Amino acid sequence: MSPVPAIPGGIVQPPSVGVRFAGVGSALPSKPVKNTDLEKLMDTSDEWIVQRTGIHSRYVVDRSRGESTLSLATQSLDNALTDAHMKPGDLDLILLATMTAEMSCPPTACRLASEIGAGTIGAIDVTAACCGFVYSLNMAYGLIRSGLYRSIAVVGADTLSKYLQYDNSGRSTSILFGDAAGATILRATDDTSKGLIAQAMHSDGNRWVDLYIPESLEHDFPDGHEASDEKVQRVQMNGRAVFKFAVGTFSGVIQQTLDDAGLHADDVDMYVCHQSNARILTAARDRFGLDQDRLYINIDRVGNTVAASVPLCLDELTKSGRVKEGQRVMFVAFGGGLTWGTSLWQL
Repeated sequence: MSPVPAIPGGIVQPPSVGVRFAGVGSALPSKPVKNTDLEKLMDTSDEWIVQRTGIHSRYVVDRSRGESTLSLATQSLDNALTDAHMKPGDLDLILLATMTAEMSCPPTACRLASEIGAGTIGAIDVTAACCGFVYSLNMAYGLIRSGLYRSIAVVGADTLSKYLQYDNSGRSTSILFGDAAGATILRATDDTSKGLIAQAMHSDGNRWVDLYIPESLEHDFPDGHEASDEKVQRVQMNGRAVFKFAVGTFSGVIQQTLDDAGLHADDVDMYVCHQSNARILTAARDRFGLDQDRLYINIDRVGNTVAASVPLCLDELTKSGRVKEGQRVMFVAFGGGLTWGTSLWQL
């Protein structure tokens, strides 16, 4: 089985082996946090939050109950394995997309492999902020196409709440984010009609200052940004700049992927998109003339769940029967880095 040749433009050659979605799963923390709860902690209101973001509630881990990035990732992957009728020992590799690893070392993916009982398989943390899961789908596809792997778990899990301040100093970010995890299992198949049609992965490191989490007071604050102890280990975001970036890249990367695949917007059955802001999502619907059933939105219930956003949507859509075998589905994300990308599949 020969590896995939490099082709300009992100187009994928017809595969000699197919790749299918074998199972999906997700997990949410036990603690819902509504906008009315945030009103008691900071100077904000339910109306203000909904107007600007579309968010009514989100979920936040309760660390006193042992909830964490690892626990949510484990639960979501257990659910995906059950859905796929697979055992942990059937996996060859785990890719865990997260920007909230349990610690710098070891990789949280290694602990995830241990937690589910997957033995000594390879396990890798992928750090690409909100794009991590979409990037990982593309990487997993290439690894299966190479013939070196047959079954890969792709997990997105984040608990950004540990980097937020639930008071007036952090209200611009704490209203946005929620904690969650989602997982899917990709498997090789003899059905060569299944797999990646086209993809895109981009980054712009010159714009990292628009969204970052400083680790050090002395070294991690860019020129012109006020450094303080209170901002260390807290999300720093230029909301206006990130919103403009998302609006500018979202439709563009979708169109790029459609062009590379030789398809029109209405040739895709479902767009599973990172949930950053309801206004951005509805604008994309309008841009491509899509009805609301073909570009899913759940940010109103769960907020922006970072790398978990796309797989959480996928699990909800699959469980409700709205995403199923035989469809064309495009996954889209953008986030810190700055990063943006797509993964267009024939399921």
